Amino acid sequence: MNSAEAYITGSCIIRHHGIWLNGALLWEADRSMDLQEWLRAGYDRFSGQYPKFHKMDALSKLGWLAAEVLLKHAPVQALPPEAVGMVLSNRSGSLDTDIRYYATVKDIASPALFVYTLPNIVMGEICIRHGFKGENIFFVSENFDAELMSSYPAQLLATTPLQACLCGWVEVMGDDYEVALFLLEKTPKGQASPATAEALNERYKIST
Repeated sequence: MNSAEAYITGSCIIRHHGIWLNGALLWEADRSMDLQEWLRAGYDRFSGQYPKFHKMDALSKLGWLAAEVLLKHAPVQALPPEAVGMVLSNRSGSLDTDIRYYATVKDIASPALFVYTLPNIVMGEICIRHGFKGENIFFVSENFDAELMSSYPAQLLATTPLQACLCGWVEVMGDDYEVALFLLEKTPKGQASPATAEALNERYKIST
């Protein structure tokens, strides 16, 4: 299936302490904040009603926040739970959280300490929050791959019961982080555009 047979109906980009929704700057916070402070400020501004957020690692918080913002403006909850899937990717897997965790148990390992990590938990938190039950997969790649993120979800939309697919990039390592989340759907809505690799790249590069 050609990627142009799927349609971009929404996008959310997070970097530099800012959130871009569908190509426009939605919110930008003080860059003197550290990442955890910024994540808490974003949570308070756009949700504030999900206590499990505080248990997540930074990777999960970033993906969860992007989905929260995107899906408020491009709701797909009217679709059957099995009709919404997810395809995400990043470079470092859960390494940022692993490093932070092992630093806390370097001298004394405690069974009371639990590392809430692994890339697939990012998808799990989004699926739990929004009730999605469709196919999902997490890739590890060196950089954001617009060709993969256009062609693979389009193939799923063509060959499975999926009608919509969240796809993109969720990466954090130390103070460096970014999210590029896209909603691709089988049928166009509103200002939808064909989900080509070029179109995803154009949105991804906003604010870089």
